[in-house]
Parts: sequence; structure tokens; C-alpha cells
Amino acid sequence: MSRDFVGALLQLNAEKQVSREQLIHAVEDGIQSAYRRVAGDEDIHVRIDAETGKIRVFRARLAVDEVEDPLIEFTIEEARTHKPDAKPGELVETEELKDDVFGRIGAQTAKQIVLQRIREVERDQVFDKFANREGEMITGLVNRVEPRAIILDVGNNVEAILATSEQSAVEHYRIGQNVKAFVLEVRRSSRGPQILVSRTHKGFLKRLFELEVPEVHSGTVEIKAIAREAGSRSKVAVSSRQEGLDPVGATVGQRGARVQAVVAELGGEKIDIIPWNDDAGIFVANALSPAQVISVDIDEEKRIANVTVPERMLSLAIGREGQNARLAARLTGWRIDIRSDVSVAEAKADEARAAAAAAAGPTDETTTDADVPEIAAAASAATDSAAAAEVTSAGASSPSVAAAPAATGPVAEAAADAAPAKAPRAKKTTTASTKAASAPPAAGAGASTADAAAAEAAPADAAPAKKPRATKAAKSAAEADAANGASGPAEAAAAKTAPVKKSRATKTKASPEEVSS
Repeated sequence: MSRDFVGALLQLNAEKQVSREQLIHAVEDGIQSAYRRVAGDEDIHVRIDAETGKIRVFRARLAVDEVEDPLIEFTIEEARTHKPDAKPGELVETEELKDDVFGRIGAQTAKQIVLQRIREVERDQVFDKFANREGEMITGLVNRVEPRAIILDVGNNVEAILATSEQSAVEHYRIGQNVKAFVLEVRRSSRGPQILVSRTHKGFLKRLFELEVPEVHSGTVEIKAIAREAGSRSKVAVSSRQEGLDPVGATVGQRGARVQAVVAELGGEKIDIIPWNDDAGIFVANALSPAQVISVDIDEEKRIANVTVPERMLSLAIGREGQNARLAARLTGWRIDIRSDVSVAEAKADEARAAAAAAAGPTDETTTDADVPEIAAAASAATDSAAAAEVTSAGASSPSVAAAPAATGPVAEAAADAAPAKAPRAKKTTTASTKAASAPPAAGAGASTADAAAAEAAPADAAPAKKPRATKAAKSAAEADAANGASGPAEAAAAKTAPVKKSRATKTKASPEEVSS
């Protein structure tokens, strides 16, 4: 029977991949727990010989100076009665028992406890195995697809959980597919250890480069920083520990073979390889690749990098929906402010104009008490000049008004002075007057000399017909001369023709004298 027991231990060792020492301790704990189910048997211990498989059951207590639990402890004096050289803290055996002290029920209980202990040992072993692999890459087989996760079989009946949040949006999985994943965390649970894996973590990208690039795996080329948006784009900063080795070329490989293998594993995700530089300005400029950078101003206190790019490169530097600038900021750890060279030049010009205006403003606007008389004199001179200009313009525009008070001579002279009042409109008036003047000769030959003089004077007097002020002045002068008894052919003719210019109707109608003649 002992040989069968040892054979069973060896078989469990091969199947469960559990060491024989752990299996023996599990069986000892199971049998010991079955003995201790009876009250008063808390001091029973079990030992199994791994070579022969023999089971030994005995009672033992712990020797202490002060007893707290009398069921499992006793004093030094009592311990030395069983073992003369007993020391405090030593387990002293008091009695040996037979291995068949419990019956069939006890044996079934021991069996269940042994199986439970073996499962616990197996779980602990799996936990220790994968807990040491946190941060590494594992390969699993898609076992089943659930709404919230994909279950991967990583071997030895161990399953890993690939949650939906840790899956790339451009990838699709099918049952039986081999999938590489990055071990995020290993948790203990009642059902056993839970292994959480990811394909979106930036550590997964680093492990893929270690797998594809020998220089990265050996440490010759070091991956300094990674910024990733899974399924879309990633930026990787690399540096070389060996002088003369190009880190970017080694990572990309000949004709891009190495980086293309990583891109294929990630489902077509774009990857930018960027050289690392200790200078923050150069590193930020490299991180904005493929955009060209004119200058980078670093603000150490606020951790801001002000970047100037050409106008044609502004959209490329920012990227679609700001992706390029966002990844560059994550990669470098700096807050990046991108502006075009045109906007920077305009801002500098505005600042220069504002500074010039601020510098010139107080000089132009400030006046002293000594300047007040000069300003008042200048204002008075400007007022006088404006008044003189108004008077001159008024005299030039209406000479008839100025000439009316001075008309003291004959009426003919006043009418002649008033005629050129409105030269531009004299054409129409003259034409109408000419027509009216040509009518009397056609009526008959008995026209008097006064009528002829009036007809000859009509064209000259018709021009001021449109100027009411001039007409009134001429009329008042004629009435004044008539009242003074003016006589003479010219004066009588002027007095007779004055009333004719009242309206345009006289231009076309014949006078009463012409009708009577």
C-alpha cells in the first residue's frame, strides 16, 4: 500500500506539474485536518516519508514560557519531562498514535481535504509562475469569445482573459487562432489565479520589437519612450549604446523588414521610429516628425515647448484630429504649442506696433500749461481763416446780392449787372427770350421804336429771370427812378420791359399792343 501511495504521488507530480514535496505537504495537511475534527485532538500531527510512503501520527505540543492555549502549548517543565533538552519554541512529541484511529468517514474526509489541498497547491503554483511573468509576452489559443472578453488558453488548463478594453479596434479574433498578448496582472481569486492580458499596452509594442530586433533584445539599442494609440499610430524613441550604430536604421531593418513584421502583428498600425536626444528642443523637433520644424523654445518652468513650423507644414505637424502633436507630447513629456511662421511674424509685428504706440502715446497727448496760450492762438487764427473763407465763397457765388445795394445808377445798368448772375443756366433763358423777341416783327410792321428797344433788351434781361433776388433788385431800382420822374428813351424802355420778366408765359404770348396793332 505504501508503494501505491508513492506511485500516486509521482503520477500527480507528472500530471499537475507539482513538486513531490508540495504534494506530500498537502497530504499531510489533509490527514492532519481529518484527525483534528475531533475535539481535543488539536495537538495531532502527521508525517509522511517520501521514500517509503509510511505515515506516522503522533501528538506534540509547543514548549513556551507562558501558556496561552493549553491544547497546543505547555510549559518548559512539562516539556522536559518528555524531552530533557527541550527549549522554548520547540515542538515536543508526547505520544505516538496508530494510523487507523479513524474509520471510513474519517478516511473520506481525509480524501476530500487532500484533493482540496492539491488544488490549492496547483493554483499557487500557477500564480507564482505567471506572477513572475508580469510585463512579459505570452502566446495563447483563443478558447472562446464572450461579449466582454476573449478567453485564451495559455497551456496546462490555464486561461488568460483579454478584455474588450484591451483589444485593438482594427483586430478580429476567431476560435483556434494563436494570439500574442502582454501580461498585465495576475490576481488571486476563489476560482484560481486570473491572468489579465492586453494587446493595447505600450509594453506589448516593446516586447514585439525585442522579438523582431536582435539589437533591442541584446540591449545594444534601447527603447527610451513609447507613445501609442492602439490600432492607429505609435511613436517609438530609440537610442544606441554602441558608438557608430544607427538606432533608427537597426530598428527599421533592411527595407523596413523588421518594423513591417511588427506592423503586421498589430494589424497595420503605423509606427514612427524617432532618435532620442538629451536636448529637449531637438527631441521635441524629432518627435513631430514627419513635419519640419523651424525653431523650438523651451520653457523649463512651465514645461512648455513653443514650436514654430512653416505655414505649409502646420497641418502635418498637428496631424489628423491633433494626433501627431498629442503623441509627440506623450513621447517627450512636454506640453507642445505649435504655431506657423506667418502667425509668429504677425504677432511680433503687432507687438512692435503696440510698443511703438505705447512709447509715442504720452508724448503726443501730454500738454503743459505753457502750451495753452499757443493752442488758443492757433485755434483763433483757424476760426478767423474759416470765417474769411466763408465770406469770400459767398461773394463769389452770388455777386448779384452784393451788387444790389450799390445799384444807384440807371435801371439799364442794374439789369446789365444782374444779367451774368447765373451763367450756366443763361442758355435756356436766352433761347426762350429770343423766341419771344422774334415774335413782334412777325405780327406787323407797325411796331413802335419802344417795342423794338424792348425786344432788343429782352435777351439781355431774360438771363436773370431765374434769379429772384436779381429781378427784385432791378424792379425796385426801376420803380425808384420812375417815382423820381426819370424820362428818356432808355429809361422808359427799361421801365416798360421790367414787368415782362415776371413769368415764362410772356415768352410765347403776344403783348396787348401787338394784338391791337
